[in-house]
Amino acid sequence: MLAQRYAGNPTVIGADLHNEPHAEGTNPAATGACWGCGDTTRDWRLAAERAGNAILGVQPNWLIFVEGVSCPSGGLSNVWDNDPSNDEDCGWWGGNLSKAGQYPVRLNVANRLVYSPHEYATSVYRQTWFDAPDYPANMPAIWDKYFGYLYKQNIAPIMMGEFGSTLADPKDKVWLEKLMAYTGTGVTGMSFTYWSWNPNSGDTGGIALDDWTNVNTAKQAILQPYLIAPTGGGTTPPTTGGPTDPPSGACTATYRQVNAWQGGFQGELTVQNTGSAAANPWSVSWTWPSGVTLGSGWNATVTQSGTTVTAAAPSHAASLPAGGSVTVGFTANGTASAPATVKLNGTSC
Repeated sequence: MLAQRYAGNPTVIGADLHNEPHAEGTNPAATGACWGCGDTTRDWRLAAERAGNAILGVQPNWLIFVEGVSCPSGGLSNVWDNDPSNDEDCGWWGGNLSKAGQYPVRLNVANRLVYSPHEYATSVYRQTWFDAPDYPANMPAIWDKYFGYLYKQNIAPIMMGEFGSTLADPKDKVWLEKLMAYTGTGVTGMSFTYWSWNPNSGDTGGIALDDWTNVNTAKQAILQPYLIAPTGGGTTPPTTGGPTDPPSGACTATYRQVNAWQGGFQGELTVQNTGSAAANPWSVSWTWPSGVTLGSGWNATVTQSGTTVTAAAPSHAASLPAGGSVTVGFTANGTASAPATVKLNGTSC
């Protein structure tokens, strides 16, 4: 149903099939979600294949995000039998992809699979490895075992779907620093989404503080070097007074069509200020043929009047410095059309 509802919507890129498959209760026997055990009532790998292929049958362009399990056998662990020789190696709920190399998820459409482990610190549970004598040097090998090998051996891409901490314990700060370094940097590193932005997660807190307005600077400082910077936007602080216009011809415009579907399309318009003065605040405008209407826009406040579309600077990036560029993204209804008569603060590019 969701694949049908959002098919063709470029802001929906895929589906995370199920949150944190694991075993529950007190029975240590294998009764919960397993990986590669072959039991169709419990094998999460087989279930992920069924669900992923069903979704791809409706929306073949979506990515299919598959989390791990806790214990590959589907049990809680074998520690209750007092025999350490057969203790199973269990990880976080949704975080154990150690069997995915041997038993991969097989989808009917190539290049759609993304493994999405969850990884946490002591604020969620004090795993044994946090108290190991060689902590935190022991962590990269643990991450390799549970999910990192899939990325390092180019088996499949990794996007850590959840990771976070209150940072109340000093060990957690070290954990987060080590984990971010482990993911790598830039577009070639592992992808991630931090848990969570909002502050009301009891296990981890958030990036936002309890006032829902200010940012936890300790967390943000660790994450910031690993974030891919957005394109465009200026850093010059806004000044008072009216807009400053670059001289005629002092801008260039480049258009890229990102996607198209029946009845609509998505595009990106990049405008560079090639003049010698900042445009402050900046405003980009263009025209479309009659019948093409704006759906949504981002990186600016985008509005339409008749056939003219205007993208006004956001308050946090009001100035477009000389040599700087901004990329305005949008979706539109109608036949795919490139912006025409592009202007920066009223001056044609």
